[in-house]
Amino acid sequence: QVQLVESGGGLVQAGGSLRLSCAASGIIFSINTMGWYRQAPGKQRELVASITSGITTNYAESVKGRFTISRDNGKNTVYLQMNSLKPEDTAVYYCHAPRVFLGRDYWGQGTQVTVSS
Repeated sequence: QVQLVESGGGLVQAGGSLRLSCAASGIIFSINTMGWYRQAPGKQRELVASITSGITTNYAESVKGRFTISRDNGKNTVYLQMNSLKPEDTAVYYCHAPRVFLGRDYWGQGTQVTVSS
């Protein structure tokens, strides 16, 4: 049974920082690309960042230079360090594991990030 459990969301003032964590189980974590998406009210879900098994990273233009994705294969956990947060970063953030065992994608339950101005 595949599970992705996010933590670390919350309320922060603009300019502040948060670190999101996603603990994965039921997958061969070390070989799976992992990602973070977000969805703001009234908007489509969008990719924030992804990291491959080979530690290649990809970021949305809007977060480059402010967010950092990383992974700890020993802990089956992927992280999203978010610095210099802006009100427009307010959204529900979802952990994503694409094509698990070359099959379907899996999503976490989401964690709310709210940035006040």
